[in-house]
Amino acid sequence: MPRFALKIDYHGGPFAGWQRQSGQPSVQAAVEAALGRLEPGVPGISAAGRTDAGVHATGQVAHCDLARDWDPFRLGEALNHHLRPAPVAILAVARVADDFHARFSARMRHYRFRLIARRAPLTHDAGLAWRVPGPLDAEAMRAAAAHLVGHHDFTTFRSTLCQAKSPLKTLDAITITETAMAHGRDYVFTLRARSFLHNQVRSIVGTLERVGAGAWPPDRVRDVLEARDRAACGPVCPPDGLYLTGVTYDADPFA
Repeated sequence: MPRFALKIDYHGGPFAGWQRQSGQPSVQAAVEAALGRLEPGVPGISAAGRTDAGVHATGQVAHCDLARDWDPFRLGEALNHHLRPAPVAILAVARVADDFHARFSARMRHYRFRLIARRAPLTHDAGLAWRVPGPLDAEAMRAAAAHLVGHHDFTTFRSTLCQAKSPLKTLDAITITETAMAHGRDYVFTLRARSFLHNQVRSIVGTLERVGAGAWPPDRVRDVLEARDRAACGPVCPPDGLYLTGVTYDADPFA
């Protein structure tokens, strides 16, 4: 059976997450239903990351096996037709080798978290960013984030529901940018790692926000990390501002 890689863009608001769940809408189920309209009985698809409820993606990658050797462009067009009106889009399709696996072949995953500091509620960005009322100290957050880069035991930043076998992960990079808006400040956190623990990014951003707000000194993040204690973590921020923006492979299947 020919194997295809799909690059997927979606708004996570209406979904209970990527993964198929009984009785709840999921991105995986939406894509599989569209595939089923083209080829009934298509096997389940696999994705690079199982995003949580409300989390978005601009570069999710999944793969599927089909009976027909579709032209990739036509497959993408057909899927987008059947996905409407769900807020899910196939950005690109590529024919890949039989041993390509969206999850296990991945070398790096890229996430972005958007936080907006302003007094007024969000309107155009509602559901697409986390709002906090006051401005944050970006330099203090960068100093705090430096403690998290590298290979660490991230138990503190791991959900109690996490199913990973080990809390040891390597965070390759975390950057924080700040942009002035007409009525506030826009902060973007960009994180890169081979893999992440459940709720790790949201736990990290929620903790860094405490530093930016002046509630915690930057060095406290080092102590929190070393505590290896979930209770020491800052608040877990909401999913609205989190995006899976890309997945890196040895060779880009969509190049």
